[in-house]
Amino acid sequence: MVGGAVRDALLGLPVTERDWVVVGSTPEAMLLQGYQPVGKDFPVFLHPRTHEEYALARTERKTAPGYHGFAFHAAPDVTLEQDLARRDLTINSIATKPINKSEEGHFNHKPDIQPDLAQLIDPHGGVADLRAGVLRHVGDAFREDPVRILRLARFAARFPSFTVAPQTMALMRDMVASGEVAHLVAERVWQEVSRGLMADKPSRMFEVLRDCGALAVLLPELDRLWGVPQRADYHPEVDTGVHVMMVLDHSAQRQASLPVRFACLCHDLGKGTTPADVLPRHIGHEERSMRLLQGVCERWRVPKDCRELAEVVAREHSNIHRCGDFSASAILRLLTRCDAFRRPTRFADVLHACLCDARGRLHFEQTPYPQADRLTLALDAANTVATNDVATQALRNLNTPEAAAGARGEAVAMAIQTARQNAIAHSWVLAAHGTAPHTTSA
Repeated sequence: MVGGAVRDALLGLPVTERDWVVVGSTPEAMLLQGYQPVGKDFPVFLHPRTHEEYALARTERKTAPGYHGFAFHAAPDVTLEQDLARRDLTINSIATKPINKSEEGHFNHKPDIQPDLAQLIDPHGGVADLRAGVLRHVGDAFREDPVRILRLARFAARFPSFTVAPQTMALMRDMVASGEVAHLVAERVWQEVSRGLMADKPSRMFEVLRDCGALAVLLPELDRLWGVPQRADYHPEVDTGVHVMMVLDHSAQRQASLPVRFACLCHDLGKGTTPADVLPRHIGHEERSMRLLQGVCERWRVPKDCRELAEVVAREHSNIHRCGDFSASAILRLLTRCDAFRRPTRFADVLHACLCDARGRLHFEQTPYPQADRLTLALDAANTVATNDVATQALRNLNTPEAAAGARGEAVAMAIQTARQNAIAHSWVLAAHGTAPHTTSA
């Protein structure tokens, strides 16, 4: 048993999946035992009953730039130590011998049984680095795969108390300077970044990427935010990059979904392009943020749900923050722009991201966010309007039944809009008298 399962067991964390290295075997022998092949580049098989991954011990060598530029060698003479030597971090290069076999000759795979930690195989000092809380590369082969920079940054987000070994940071900086990071494929970047976003402290991932210079290559739109000032009365932390990381970490504390966390990451990208002569104000940064994140989404092939939510949050977060001063008609226009009537669940996520933005500021971490309740109440009130009945009455009120279709459509739209505005205004009256339903969106 190798890799994450051994690492997590040593840390006392739940082991959710286990990986195995098979030494001294061949693909043909694995197939004869019923294992199912899944690997294209190197021999990986699924156990016929447990579906856990079994990989033949292998070595690899660099043949070209980028993630795909490797040649793999898997043969019965490849040792476990050789296989462990090609791994990224010392904490991921620990192995342990299998536990007892069942009567049928299979390894025992009951999920409540932990690996045999008394039989550790640790040629690179992974246990010591686990105890010291250090992320350290195994060997110089680390430099051959730029994805490993992203993986290390992701582990920093998962284990935020761990530090990066100075030699490893120096190696990553050399890799960035050599241009290797520019060869990363979009799918692998998003795969690692999205996993890091879902970690306990996602800001650590971007801190590591920034320290080694990779962030300026992978996400320059974010990298340029550090050092950009904001108004201290609104943002006591002042620095825009610091603010975005606070927002992101607050979303993690609230166990927000991936789309919400991605929206938090990208909501203020436009502040990095604010002209210096107008700082610390950021007039119009919302539209600039939306355009920049669209470029990021194209470059990384970000999934549709993450992209669409991030676009709404980037464009509308300032309006949502100021909605306490809006009239019923302005609130209705805001709800319509957010597509809240057709997509109420996504709108709830928009409000969640905006709450994180409001609280991701120094000394504002526990500040109430009544805007979420105000907009949720308004949406609920507007949804009480029976649009079919309003439309029917609007058509009856037309002076000429033969009116053009365009006129009929405009009359119906105006009638529904008016009815919804009135419903929103009426809900505020009820709320003022304590008779409106109480919402708890925050």
